[in-house]
Amino acid sequence: MAEVTRLFDFPYYQLANKPNNSALVTKYNGEWTPMSTQEYIDKANAVSRALLKLGVQKHDKIAVISSTNRTEWNIMDIGVLQVGAQNIPIYPTISSEDYQYVINHSGAIYCFVSDEEVLEKVNKVRHNTGIKEVYSFDHIEGCKHYSELFELGKDESNQAEVEARKDAVKPSDLATIIYTSGTTGKPKGVMLSHDNITSNALDSSKRVPLPTSGETRVLSFLPICHIFERVLIYVYQYAGTSIYFAEALDKIGDNAKEVKPNLMSVVPRLLEKVFDKIMLKGEELTGIKKALFFWAVSLGERWEPYGKNGAWYEFKLKIANKLIFSKWREALGGELGTMVSGSAALQPRLARVFGAAGMKVMEGYGLTETSPVVSVGMYRDNHYKIGTVGKAIDNVEIKIAEDGEILIKGPNVMMGYYKDPEKTTEVMTNDYFHTGDKGEVDEDGFLKITGRKKEMFKTSGGKYIIPTLLENDLKQSLFIEQIMVIGEGEKMPAALIQPNFEFVRDWIELKEYNIGSSEVEITASEIVIKRIQKEVDKYNKNFGKWEQIKRFELTPKAWSIDGGELTPTMKMKRAVIKEIYKDLYDKIYRQ
Repeated sequence: MAEVTRLFDFPYYQLANKPNNSALVTKYNGEWTPMSTQEYIDKANAVSRALLKLGVQKHDKIAVISSTNRTEWNIMDIGVLQVGAQNIPIYPTISSEDYQYVINHSGAIYCFVSDEEVLEKVNKVRHNTGIKEVYSFDHIEGCKHYSELFELGKDESNQAEVEARKDAVKPSDLATIIYTSGTTGKPKGVMLSHDNITSNALDSSKRVPLPTSGETRVLSFLPICHIFERVLIYVYQYAGTSIYFAEALDKIGDNAKEVKPNLMSVVPRLLEKVFDKIMLKGEELTGIKKALFFWAVSLGERWEPYGKNGAWYEFKLKIANKLIFSKWREALGGELGTMVSGSAALQPRLARVFGAAGMKVMEGYGLTETSPVVSVGMYRDNHYKIGTVGKAIDNVEIKIAEDGEILIKGPNVMMGYYKDPEKTTEVMTNDYFHTGDKGEVDEDGFLKITGRKKEMFKTSGGKYIIPTLLENDLKQSLFIEQIMVIGEGEKMPAALIQPNFEFVRDWIELKEYNIGSSEVEITASEIVIKRIQKEVDKYNKNFGKWEQIKRFELTPKAWSIDGGELTPTMKMKRAVIKEIYKDLYDKIYRQ
């Protein structure tokens, strides 16, 4: 097979070029269970035959909701796409009401769920939707199991019809609608064609440092319903890589030790949590061991790529690697050379420390509307610079508008928002998509994100504040989990801060303070408030007087998706947070 032009071509390409006995690997009942490329295709074809028998037509919509990444999701993906239907992935963590909205807006007629919790949410609203039947991946009493499709599709007599349907799918056809978790209002359905996503996967694959020989293992855990991880899954299939699906977010450390991945995708928040835990372990050391640990970290914080710090630094780094950083790598399986980071800004300090430890973090930039990759770093060929999100991938053009907004043109730009031509027109100028992000491209072609266009605000004194710059800096503090800079139309910038409760509890224990461990006790403690003031003072020094945070209040609970403060991709819902903590806002500005 010469060319990949549609999403279901990826497994067939793998079968023809790099067949793998462990193409997809999921853990069932404590055992990693591999599936070969051939079995993957056979099962996807059985699903396609079954869908035809169920009367699924071209352009019908099938909803898939899974709380973890798993083999079944991928089988369904290919099985649905082959018959010219569309896969509608839904974030598992959104509310039942949002399930109902997405199912009805997309017009999904069948729904596949991973587990009992998701099924319960679907069942709450199913009677208000056009869903004909729900199937589950787990065995759940009272719900049809998805293996019934294999049974229904066992008879191969209609395989010729499947082949005819496949042949009729054009690269320009709609492949999926991804509902973005907007920070305001109802989610928008981003329409992505086969060509949008395949071109993006193929152009991105040149930047992914996968070994050319031997088995390559990746660990997948970022939600596959988001286009970032989904595109990477296609990239991995194209490369013939073994994809291991992590059991859950809190099992990543254990799974990494078992799988020994060569590569994995991450979000900055995960790296921050890993780093926090490492630092706490360092605090518990004593004597020479503690001194060596913090010497290595301090060395790591000054790391520059390509040996730019000179031979003496590299010599010291070798010692730090042998004594300290080798243990960090062991904790993540020992063979992790690269991590690809997306979805939010990465603190440069983390890029340096993990880079020094031999686990280089390649930052990328993109949006659901750009399928998603626009740019990404790559260590090879000097395509890596700390503090940037790399250079544009092939066939994608980045243009900076007069007001600093990043505009994107390329085969990866979406078909539009489903059933919303007005909103589509708002974000397009000819072939250019308006990202809403501000940035700059340096003389070497590296893109740097400087903030969100809409999030910039003016104080009553007429000074402009870019909250994301302050927030990204302050989130480097181990004491701060989330921070939202406020002050639009007010006399000064201030902040609502959610402490890193896990870290603060450990800090309290270490210092033997008599504070209490509940979130309310922590945020009311003068000791904690003073300590966080110290952090705010430290990072304020990086900014002009008018930008500095003059006051802050600590929020007495963790911000979460369920609580409404965060979107499923962990972005802050600013208006919601301001409303939830109106009393704290008023305490800052009205008292």
